[in-house]
Amino acid sequence: MKRYNWAVLGCGDIAGQMAEAMKSLGRAFYGAANRTQEKAVEFAEKYGVEKVYGRIDEIFEDDRVDIIYIATPHNTHSQYMQKALRAGKHVLCEKSITLNSKELEEAVKLAEDNHVVLAEAMTIYHMPVYKRLNEIIASGRLGSLRLIQMNFGCYKEYDMKNRFFNPDLAGGAMLDIGVYALSFVRWFMSSRPEEIVSQVKLAPAGVDEQASILLKNKEEEMAAVILSMHARQPKRGMAAFDKGYIEIYEYPRGVEAVITYTEDGAAEVVRTGEKEHALVYEVEDMEAAVSGEENVMHLDYTKDVMEMMTAVRNEWGMKYPEEK
Repeated sequence: MKRYNWAVLGCGDIAGQMAEAMKSLGRAFYGAANRTQEKAVEFAEKYGVEKVYGRIDEIFEDDRVDIIYIATPHNTHSQYMQKALRAGKHVLCEKSITLNSKELEEAVKLAEDNHVVLAEAMTIYHMPVYKRLNEIIASGRLGSLRLIQMNFGCYKEYDMKNRFFNPDLAGGAMLDIGVYALSFVRWFMSSRPEEIVSQVKLAPAGVDEQASILLKNKEEEMAAVILSMHARQPKRGMAAFDKGYIEIYEYPRGVEAVITYTEDGAAEVVRTGEKEHALVYEVEDMEAAVSGEENVMHLDYTKDVMEMMTAVRNEWGMKYPEEK
């Protein structure tokens, strides 16, 4: 496989984790850009990045860059993606990939027009355990899917200046953790849910702090999702089929699932992959997609999840400043 030059836009914590993933592959980012150049310089020195850009736009103008990894706040993704795609760069963007479906549709069209790969850095789609579970489900030994239950809760202090609760940084539970829960739901469901009902509790700053969401698709597969940014709960996913159910804990970077069979209560442990290699799997799949392997990045699922999130926020009447 060709060796691709990656550049990173946004030099925060998740970008550092991606730099470590590159290091484990014996590589480094070729270039780095950040809103403040000083931070990009520090990042480059720490992770052995060859080039630091003085202006963000230089990252799009550099002919040596093949893939741009965008790790900036949610509300900046769309503008940077559009510039990158117009410049003919492949893009891997942190989740949530955009604020809403309209922004994503515009980005997808640009990617198609410029013949480049656009993808969201959704860990779930790349962890080996989920690929193995799909093989087991496809074998038919679990029967048809009936129900999914998803929980994701963390405790964040009421600091309205940080990104978790700040509407100016597209804060809130839906775009920060709901995207994981709904990606899990979409991974197992046969089609995108068409019926969605929800409840929401808003934080003092006006973004969603806590939510419950019920979903059903045309196959009548159903899901229940509970999210909270101010109440810790186990990161537990459960998918129930005719002949058994699957449980996964710490599911975004899960490496182990337990299948319990209905008939006799027997338990089967499915363990594959390494938590520490979560972002390595993303890099490898992204490069496979750029090389021509189809649908390894699951942009179709990303679009479905964004449609769900947009529909729910529309139901709440909750909009970010960029959407008003």
